[in-house]
Amino acid sequence: MRNQLIALALLAGTTASAQTTDVTIDRAVAAWSKVKTSKGTFEQMVSNSLTGGSATARGSFQQERPNRLAIRFTEPAGDAIVADGKVLWVYLPSSAPGQVVKRPATEHSAVPIDFAGEFLDAPRAKYDIADGGKQTVDGRATHVLKLVPKKGSSAPFSRATVWVDDEDAIVRQFEIAESNGVVRRIRLLTIALNAPVDRATFSFTPPKGVKIVDQSR
Repeated sequence: MRNQLIALALLAGTTASAQTTDVTIDRAVAAWSKVKTSKGTFEQMVSNSLTGGSATARGSFQQERPNRLAIRFTEPAGDAIVADGKVLWVYLPSSAPGQVVKRPATEHSAVPIDFAGEFLDAPRAKYDIADGGKQTVDGRATHVLKLVPKKGSSAPFSRATVWVDDEDAIVRQFEIAESNGVVRRIRLLTIALNAPVDRATFSFTPPKGVKIVDQSR
């Protein structure tokens, strides 16, 4: 009888965890489906387990779903990632001076064009999802989701962790681990949803003398 009670308790705990995960996913998907634009500020922490290096960056972003995004870094100043709806420009003079990378705006990248949509677009079909427990991000209670791409998935990461706000179900922080040992954590410091955005910020003109590395062909 005692063993049966223990087994039932373990089963109940597993079921409760699964329900929590399902509820968190469904709330996050529903909340993000209502978002057309977003803008705010962020902090990015990057570490590399192979080299032992790490770096912190900060900046602002504006987004118009599904494929317009403007990330302007203040630290390091001058770096930018801009998707104009057709082309994704990656200009990082702090680490790759003298060049700008040109890619299709629909291509997956380490910093997704639709940062939350990368995790919330048909998540159950794309990822194995586990409950990561409860954590606080900047004083806000969140539920944590652990995502591992299913076999054959084209996700640009080997695993991801997503922090979903308990109150409004918006992704407040996410972390992705890439196959090259790089782990990138992005925390949204401020965010305004469905607010007016500056359409001009989605335009990018490569500086004179900069080599364009065209990966769009």
